[in-house]
Amino acid sequence: MKISDLPLHYNCVDILEHNLAKRADKTALYSVEREMTFREVVEEVNQAGNALQKWGVRIGDPVAILSLDLPEWVTSFFGVLKIGGVAVGLSTTLTPKEYAYILDDCRTRILIVSQTLLPQVEEIQAERRFLEHVVVIGQPSHKSHVAYKAWIRGESTELAAAPTHREDFCTLNYTSGTTGQPKGIPHAHKDMPLSSQLYTVNKLRLTEHDRTFSVARLFFTFGLGVNLFSPWYVGASTVLCSKPPRAATNILETIHRFKPTFLFNVPTGYASMLAVDDFKRYDLSSLRMCVAAGEALPASLWHSWKEKTGLEIVESMGTTEAFALFLSNDPARPRCDTVGKVVEGFELKIVDENGKEVPCGEIGDLMIKGETFSLYYLHQYHKTQQYFRGEWMSTGDKFYVDEEGFYHYSGRYDDMLKVGGIWVSPVEIENTLRTHPAVYECCVMGYPDRDSLIKPKAFVGLRNGFTASAELATALIEHCKVNMAAYKRPRWIEFMSELPKTATGKIQRSALRYSPPVGSHHS
Repeated sequence: MKISDLPLHYNCVDILEHNLAKRADKTALYSVEREMTFREVVEEVNQAGNALQKWGVRIGDPVAILSLDLPEWVTSFFGVLKIGGVAVGLSTTLTPKEYAYILDDCRTRILIVSQTLLPQVEEIQAERRFLEHVVVIGQPSHKSHVAYKAWIRGESTELAAAPTHREDFCTLNYTSGTTGQPKGIPHAHKDMPLSSQLYTVNKLRLTEHDRTFSVARLFFTFGLGVNLFSPWYVGASTVLCSKPPRAATNILETIHRFKPTFLFNVPTGYASMLAVDDFKRYDLSSLRMCVAAGEALPASLWHSWKEKTGLEIVESMGTTEAFALFLSNDPARPRCDTVGKVVEGFELKIVDENGKEVPCGEIGDLMIKGETFSLYYLHQYHKTQQYFRGEWMSTGDKFYVDEEGFYHYSGRYDDMLKVGGIWVSPVEIENTLRTHPAVYECCVMGYPDRDSLIKPKAFVGLRNGFTASAELATALIEHCKVNMAAYKRPRWIEFMSELPKTATGKIQRSALRYSPPVGSHHS
């Protein structure tokens, strides 16, 4: 599928509305809060769209959504898209200061927010020069706010879609601001059917008989793509969970109750599920496909998941800038030692610091090309120049490709370590550490030694039955020396009760960068 296969004037609300022809009364959305058929979703989308138009929202205008994964997130989102607006999905884990920056950066006049997240907004609302309206999913706490139910009550359930161009922007997502301010990444209407067809349908073989569930929330392009656009693109159903994904029992309970056939998760999330003491009491028999993305998938975890569930995890990779996932294993023959091969519809190359392609087997910078890509970072000229290079985009990742065409992840540009003049991949050290029976989770970062030379430091979470000690730290370092080149071994081991996690449940590397060596062990 290519851009030219879409009409010139196209609104991606069609991904939802085409289901009215044959499956209007099929359940489109499952959640603890409520279940909705395709007809019910479309009618509420139209009400939200009409309410937004009364506030003067026109084609190209941004509307921010700060919400848990609730049905109202979905209906508000598609309401924005249907009238030609740009839906700005906000992470539920940011600080008031970060929300202030994003609301000012996108200049939204309207914010739709969950009641539980309202305090984060109230702290900074008064100083926002552009924000005029706040809609609360739940009970408002201020007279200037309006309740979502009251906001759409009485609005017509009929609404014509705006005649948007297929290349008009319809979403704006902000990446993490760990290396500066969050970067706004816009995507167009065309990106939604293209990404659904190329990855989820062509590669994973999603059908209308499936039911998807993603641990990555809807404000992430990963969750938005695989758990909203993709299922409705083929007429399948989606499962939402508004509870925090960091608690593995919330994920297991959702699968047990709503019986999804597809599970999209990060590797750390799979590890957390396996660590639940009464894992076997949850019924996971509905699952036919388990997909991992977002961080490297250790081989030990792949085998543990298969041993306990009988299912093989299909590792894939995408970026917010690409929207779609462009690397994936073959679901029929997934491997545990690679991110897979290029998804049809995309082109990849691995280059050195001068932009020259490197030989097979050599680590370099991953560059990608495809028709679902964003064009720039909003209001960040120099970052745009750095990553968007004509038809190609730099992912910020280090990879190498083997003779069979399989791609192998080696870490982020800024995570790679040069030890004694030789590049070392933190991922390789982490994978080696995880083969030790004491290690439940770990993260390796660069850390300056006494001579200010960068060396690997490992942050380790232990399995039940093991206790942190200098002796165990030494054993872990020796384990690495035996199983990999000695110069790659971690020089410090710092034990932690739990490693910090992002909203998707993967390890938050930035929170561990250059922390002081208190309680650490050196070798």
